[in-house]
Formats: sequence, C-alpha cells, structure tokens
Amino acid sequence: MLTVELNMYHGVALGAFLFWLGGMITDKVSLLNRYCIPAPLVGGLCFSILNCILYSAGIASISFDATLQTVFMIMFFTTVGFTVSIPTLLKGGKAVILCLLVSIVMIPLQNFLGGGVMQLFGQDPLLGIGCGSIALIGGPGTAAAFGPDLEAAGAVGGSVVSIAAATFGLVAGSLIGGPTARRLIEKYDLRPAAAVAGSAPGAGLAAEAAGEDESFLTDSPRFIKGFMLLLLAVGVGSQVSVWLKALTGLTFPAYIGAMLVAVVVRNAMDSMQVEYPAEEIDTMGNMFLSIFLAMALAGLKLWELIDLALPMIVCLLLQCVIMFLFTYFVVFNVMGRNYDAAVMTAGFVGFGMGATSNAMANMQVVTRKYGPSPVAYFAIPMVGGMFIDFFNAVFIAANIGWWA
Repeated sequence: MLTVELNMYHGVALGAFLFWLGGMITDKVSLLNRYCIPAPLVGGLCFSILNCILYSAGIASISFDATLQTVFMIMFFTTVGFTVSIPTLLKGGKAVILCLLVSIVMIPLQNFLGGGVMQLFGQDPLLGIGCGSIALIGGPGTAAAFGPDLEAAGAVGGSVVSIAAATFGLVAGSLIGGPTARRLIEKYDLRPAAAVAGSAPGAGLAAEAAGEDESFLTDSPRFIKGFMLLLLAVGVGSQVSVWLKALTGLTFPAYIGAMLVAVVVRNAMDSMQVEYPAEEIDTMGNMFLSIFLAMALAGLKLWELIDLALPMIVCLLLQCVIMFLFTYFVVFNVMGRNYDAAVMTAGFVGFGMGATSNAMANMQVVTRKYGPSPVAYFAIPMVGGMFIDFFNAVFIAANIGWWA
C-alpha cells in the first residue's frame, strides 16, 4: 500500500482547498444549504471518504501533520471567549439565565445517555460522550477538539465517532426544531406579544439575528489590534491551562485557558471603555474555524466506524427522542409557556443538537410564519454561541476523568 505523509504546510493547503471545495458543493446542493451544513465539514468529509476508499481497497493511505490544526483550534475557541460580555448577560436578565440553566441540565443528560448505551453494547462509555454533549451541545468544532482527548483516554475511534455524531446532529437539529415549535404554537394558539407595526411576520430578522449576514468596513490597524489580543490570550492562556490542571486534577482541552483569558481581557476592555474590535475578531474566528474543521474532517479514519455503527445509531436516535421530550416538556414550560418560549424551543433544539447557525435557521423559519420574537433572538445566540461552551468543557473533562 502506498503511504503518503503530508507535512503541516501541506496539511494547511489541503484544508484550504477542501474549504473551497465544500463551499462549491454546498452552493450547488440545496439540501446542504437548507440544513446549514458547514462548507468545511462537507469538503473534509469528501476527502475522508476518498481516503477510506483508498485504504479499504489497499491502494493508499494519506495522512498529514496536524500541528497547525491544533493552533487554529485554539485560536478559534479564543475568539469565542472574546464574545462573552458579562454585562450583556446580566442585562439579558431572566430569559438568558433560564435558557443557560436548562442548557446546563442537558449536558449531563446527553453524556450519561450516550455512555449508558455504549456500555449496553459492550463498548467504551467514553465513546458515549462522543455521541453526547461533545458532538451535540458542542457541535463540530468541539467534536474535533475533544476527539483526540477521548482517544488519549483510551477510547479508540473517539475522533471519528464525535465528528460523525456532530454531523448527524446538524441534520437532526434542523429536522426536529421547527416542527417542535410549530406543534406548541398551534396546540396552545400562541402569538407574538406585540406585533411589529407596518411589517410582515418575520420582518427585521436580519437585525434580530445579530447581523449574521452583515458586512462591515474596517482598516488594518483594527485587525492588527484584534490579532495581537488573540495572541496575548493564547500565550497567557496556555499557562492558565497548566494551573487549572494542577488545581483541579482534571485534563481540560488545550483551549480552555485561552478562552478564560479572552473573557477577562474582553470585559476589562469594556469596563475601561477601551475600543474592542468585535467584527475583526469575529471574522478571524470564522477563518480559524473553517480551516480547523476542514483539516479535522480530512483526518478522520472512517474505517474505524464499522464496529460502532449499531450502537451509534441507537444512541443518536435516543438522543433525538430525549431532546424532543426535554424541549417540549421542560424548556417550553421553564421559559414561560408563551410564544417566545415556543420559538426558543426551536432554537434550543438547533444548538442542542447541532450549532448556533442551526438554531438561528430554525427560529427564522418559525418567525417568518408566525411573527417575530426578539427575546428568542437575543437569548438563544447568547447561550448557544457563547456561554454554554464553558460549562460543556467542564462537564466533558469531568466525564472523561470519571470514565477513563
């Protein structure tokens, strides 16, 4: 068998090509657009499938140095830390805090369900975490980040299982979210608290969605400032991670220290009224996530999934059932049993099974039909895109420590 080993520079070039390829495919295939499947995920999976075919046929095996993949991963999660504004959380009040609390409850539910199913099938329960909050609450980024940690703890195939489960979650979150909200709205005859004068249902969604497709103008000094802040957080954060491990005895992901430092830096800048380059750091975060995901997916060894196919299918189907029941009977009631609560169930399923982009797409579909929900559009991105990652990382590290 021919063995092809690419160095870290070749690996980055491959990731960039796969990102472009994935973007071209998602533009052409409407189904991928409808379910908000990320372009780097599509491109990376195309390569990993090709590599699996070559390997299974005994033709060739392609691998690459993932050193820079880890760097991009840490940089991306550091940008997530910079989005956490504590004053904004406090101003959000009851809706954000309640949504965060029910999200935290969902993390151990997903992990213990996954671990239990894997044990029933005689598999390593650590793989259940890969089918739990690593892939579902966490999404593809967290799956790619924690997969190597599962394997280091002894779970063979942890990266492949986590990424595969995250891919399933992206589709399932889009399929379940809208129908769940629609059922609640029609069953209880729910309507928006106040209609927006002079606008059709769903008008103003672009603003509510926090400028998801919004363009901006900037200059190089702002980008330089943002990049230097990222480097500062990454450098100091590496030592913070060492201290956290020594203090708690738990093995946290490499990015956790940098995320915490980024939170401190961001809120210190806000308190001192120092200009914070939000759009620039967000743009860099999207760049780092795209290349990191493309490389992570390209490195998957899909042939390791053969023996895990049945327990994974059972586990993920049960995760869908639990997510529906939890949102329908718990999230809806805790959030107030009103129209906003119903819309938030669609968003909760979106980021609880896939990613924040799924959550926004789910809520957009619902609000276009039934009317706007500013509360949902504020609370869901705040929780799903910012705060929940911290709690998820702590729970995952604790679960790995317990089951390893």
